[in-house]
Amino acid sequence: AVMRGVPQLLSRARLVRAGFSASEPVLAVQAGILQPDKFTQTFVQIRGLKSSKVIYQAPLTAVDIADSGKQLKQELEAIVGPGNVSSGESVVLQHGQDEGPHPGKSPDIVVFPSSTGEVSEVCKICTRHNVPIIPYGTGTGLEGGISAVEGGVCVNVSKNMNKILQIHQEDFSAVVQPGISREMLNQEMRADGLWFPVDPGADASVCGMCATGASGTNAVRYGTMKENCLNLEVVLADGRIIHTAGIGSRPKKSSAGYNLTSLFLGSEGTLGIITSATICLHAIPESVAAAVVGFPTVQNAVDTVVMTLQCSVPMARMELLDEVQMKACNEYSGLSYPETPHLFLEFHGSESEVESQTETVRDIAADNEGGEFQWAVQQEDRTKLWTARHRAYYADIALRPGCRSLTTDVCVPVSALPDLVTATKADIAENGLIGPMVGHVGDGNFHTMLLFDPADPEEFRKCKEVANKMARSAIALGGTCTGEHGVGQGKMALLEEQFGKDGIDVMRQIKGALDPQQLMNPGKVFSRN
Repeated sequence: AVMRGVPQLLSRARLVRAGFSASEPVLAVQAGILQPDKFTQTFVQIRGLKSSKVIYQAPLTAVDIADSGKQLKQELEAIVGPGNVSSGESVVLQHGQDEGPHPGKSPDIVVFPSSTGEVSEVCKICTRHNVPIIPYGTGTGLEGGISAVEGGVCVNVSKNMNKILQIHQEDFSAVVQPGISREMLNQEMRADGLWFPVDPGADASVCGMCATGASGTNAVRYGTMKENCLNLEVVLADGRIIHTAGIGSRPKKSSAGYNLTSLFLGSEGTLGIITSATICLHAIPESVAAAVVGFPTVQNAVDTVVMTLQCSVPMARMELLDEVQMKACNEYSGLSYPETPHLFLEFHGSESEVESQTETVRDIAADNEGGEFQWAVQQEDRTKLWTARHRAYYADIALRPGCRSLTTDVCVPVSALPDLVTATKADIAENGLIGPMVGHVGDGNFHTMLLFDPADPEEFRKCKEVANKMARSAIALGGTCTGEHGVGQGKMALLEEQFGKDGIDVMRQIKGALDPQQLMNPGKVFSRN
């Protein structure tokens, strides 16, 4: 039989009755433990066979399984050291569940490599044993992207690979390993007058942000990861190491060959493991000012955003928080704003530029019944303001203790934003749900945190219906089902609706070319068949 090399290898095969006698021991998976099967007839159909012909296997024995798992672990330990391989319950549980609502599944083994070379050797071993490979950064995703849905080996590339490898101040770029988070990078760069503006809220790893195509509050001015990544070092499933723009390459533009960097950005670990990223840095602006302004309705706030963009004001941040979200932030972060829809705004530039921008936006807000601007000019005031915004997710969870959140992530052309926001709020109310709304509305991307009781399947079903309706409406309006969180497990069906059968087939063909054994983070982005 083809062995998987981990204790749950048979979870990736299909057990069906066949013609073995009752005296022949075979194995089944029960609650993650391999035990003799109670059935007297079985055969194993190995994943990856293109023929429908049944392959009859000799019965597997407990000794076979134990030896294979032991051999796999020993081979991994020989590469990264015994202290960097773990199958302990607490460790694997930690690496199987992200912050989203999708039930996680633990890997069988977690490894902690210290270099790209070690990652390469780990991948070679897993390929030889036909074992799934699940990359892991910080685990702050929301779409179940790190769940080991078919078991396998989780490769934690953040614990020991946490260096800023190169800084090119004059070229405004840096090369970082997966363990470097955006906050760590900005703390290091501040003394040089540089910063990395892509800000998804969570202190995510930079390479993990590349893997999901992340963006955040500053995208309206500085772009997403896709505009701020110049090169990636990637380890493929078979252990090959590639540089998507060429070894050491970091120009601002290139017409050389296929755009491999963009191929791996947003691939969510399904094509390879990102082991370093060459990213763009930006000059810290001379002057920064932040303001908060309230509106009587969400429509008034969204209209202000659209009109501001139409006037070509180079906003740095434009964040919408509806009345439910303001209530949550007030209670969680100790704020005292009125519980009405608000815009959180930030302006970057010279002092004269910031002054001109603020005057224009103030006039536009006034035309849409906006209130007085409340300013946050000092660094500590701005930090308090944006910390409250970044904690919106946790504020929402605290709004209803014991709940979970199904977080939506649609993005539409800015002109379509008012209609979709209004329709979404009506849909949430109609279904009797609590769904605070917050979004990077300056680029048409917004989220609703649909709260549900984990013990109430009917409430979760309603949340899924509202979320799917939002996504389908966004697609119909020329938008996308996910602006920055990625597809993971939660949006696979929606992705197929957005791209169509032929588009998904092309994606499958690309994956088949780079990962023919389908080992890299299986069960994510799109289904195998």
